[in-house]
Amino acid sequence: MPADRLLSGVLRAYQTPTPSDPEQISRIISSTTSLLTTLSNPLNITLLTSHFLTAPAIWHQVADLSTSYRIISVFNTAAITIHKHQTEGGASKPFDAYQPRLGGGVSCEEWATAVLKGLDERSLRWQHTLVITGVLLGMEGQDRHGLSRSLRFKLEGTLAMAMNATMQEPAVVGPFGISSSVLALNHAFPLLSDKARASLDYDNLLMPMANTVTSSDGYEEAFFLKAINSDVKEVPGRKFDWSAKSISFLRLQRLGSKPLVSSMGPLSRLISHAVEYSKTPARTIEILDHLLAFTGNLLAAWELNKLSELDASEESIILTPETLRVTYPVLWQVLKSAMFSTVVILRAIVAKTVINSHLSSYQIAPVVASKSLLILRNIHFISSRLGSNAFSAYTFVNLTSIDILNRFPLQSRDFLKAIYPAQAGQIPSHPLQRNLDLFYLNTTEHFTLIMSPETAESLIYTPASPYLNPAANVQLLEIFEAAHSAILAMLAAPQSGPLTAKVLPFYVDSLFHSFPTNLSPRQFRYAFKALMEVTTPPAPISATEPQLAETLLELLHHRALNSPTTPLPPSVSVKSEADAQTQNSPLLSEQAILLLTLLDALPNLPLGLLQEWLPLSANLLNAIPDAAMREHCKKRFWELLESGEMDIERSSVCVAWWGSRGGREMVLFGRGDEGPFMSGGLGVRESRL
Repeated sequence: MPADRLLSGVLRAYQTPTPSDPEQISRIISSTTSLLTTLSNPLNITLLTSHFLTAPAIWHQVADLSTSYRIISVFNTAAITIHKHQTEGGASKPFDAYQPRLGGGVSCEEWATAVLKGLDERSLRWQHTLVITGVLLGMEGQDRHGLSRSLRFKLEGTLAMAMNATMQEPAVVGPFGISSSVLALNHAFPLLSDKARASLDYDNLLMPMANTVTSSDGYEEAFFLKAINSDVKEVPGRKFDWSAKSISFLRLQRLGSKPLVSSMGPLSRLISHAVEYSKTPARTIEILDHLLAFTGNLLAAWELNKLSELDASEESIILTPETLRVTYPVLWQVLKSAMFSTVVILRAIVAKTVINSHLSSYQIAPVVASKSLLILRNIHFISSRLGSNAFSAYTFVNLTSIDILNRFPLQSRDFLKAIYPAQAGQIPSHPLQRNLDLFYLNTTEHFTLIMSPETAESLIYTPASPYLNPAANVQLLEIFEAAHSAILAMLAAPQSGPLTAKVLPFYVDSLFHSFPTNLSPRQFRYAFKALMEVTTPPAPISATEPQLAETLLELLHHRALNSPTTPLPPSVSVKSEADAQTQNSPLLSEQAILLLTLLDALPNLPLGLLQEWLPLSANLLNAIPDAAMREHCKKRFWELLESGEMDIERSSVCVAWWGSRGGREMVLFGRGDEGPFMSGGLGVRESRL
């Protein structure tokens, strides 16, 4: 069909407001794409573009952003084709009736200019953003350079003006127009020059973009989590089944394939950029409140979901194979996407709080920090599955917010009381509540330096003590470690001397009874070393309880002498990813690990105790029956002596013991002094007969 006849047919099809054939819109869009690449008259390209943006057949019954995405795709595909024709010589060769012509013979400059002229007052500004984005992507994306510098800058400037005009009156434009323009800017932003980016009105852009993330075009205000609950059924065998044919799963799949959700990574970075360059601090606070409300909805919806009743260790047992293989992974993929986008935006907010004089003020800074930590708490049921430390943006937000809040003791106390465990003093039965306890314990340990002993006992010791029970469920190892860490941080605070004396006996008993069942070797060694730091000078309690450190060493030594010498199985030695990363030694027995723990404590001992415990440590080394384990401990002993872990005075004691008091012989050859000997004296000469 000649291009002119096809153009007439397409223009007539544009005017059909309600196509009888569901495939009619697809055919119209396909024909439009073809015409944009084959029309030879720029005026016809302008006419086609203008009518395309006002066609009732396209815009009369727009359901979702897929239509807007297809508009971008139309002009992107057409621009790529035009650029390809030009690079192959189709626009520069003279017309030859005997040779097939590539496209319409229009150059990239002429084509882009003609399309730009079609963006007239008959169409809306947000529609213009879709067209310009498609042209920029097709002509300049993937290192294509189809436009002159002046025309590219003109397109970028027009896009920025259209975005600013759209965002000035979001109520007039409507949610669909706002979401469409956000979609366009999200795709075009990487191609924009610094000048075009600087011309965007970020103050007006921020809230519409944030609303788009959580609206029906994004994560639907977490409503998809509520819908899942009704489709999770209990089946024979006391298992939960969530069918892949259920309405909620089909809806979840549609959500994951939405244009904005599928490109949420770039969109969250775009919002972060807008936060960074916005000029009004109040807009940053609005974004923070919006994220807090959204994550609160996520947490509330998850709490009402049957799936939240499952501990991660129970999922493979309670969920049906189809659920584990098909539906459940898709759910967590969407939740992780929501978590990542939230944290990326939050990172920009916290970073701006640090450098902005208004946001870092006494009135605003603790509010921002508290709300940021509340947001992290709301999404902790997601982030805890990944390991929070594996995500650098999460770590930055968490630690920076804690640092900010530590400057304000009263606000810190109020924040900790706001997230205080609902069942403090006992282990909750619901996995979600235990997950929130984990967040609380991981957070509260950073505030011990600004707590009085009374506050620390209430806010740390009471909620942590149930998880120190050696008989606690072995599935709670992560919370178990967090509780130990919180208690150690509390004991290490300089002002906690009276509380340390009160709590320490219980904690030491729990520590020794928890290893190796509930604590890995790495965790036990770290905890005992921390105890030695707490009970030796210059810690305040070392002055009032000078025998405490030696008592701890005696307990450790006595247990080591009576501990099993068989290697601990890997299931005991490795209880977390951190354990796996440090597991570069042979399998060790409980006795060998206790010796290594004793060696770790030596750099903290006073000089008198150090002189006494060096030979005791060497004797314990020689009591290890396994040669490989003994050799590993010897290496650690030597590393301790020569690596610089000791200060100068302690190093002098170690050198004297090693060189002139039999230390070398005890460690390397398994025997001690048989002297005393005169320096330089000859030993007993054996007969050679």
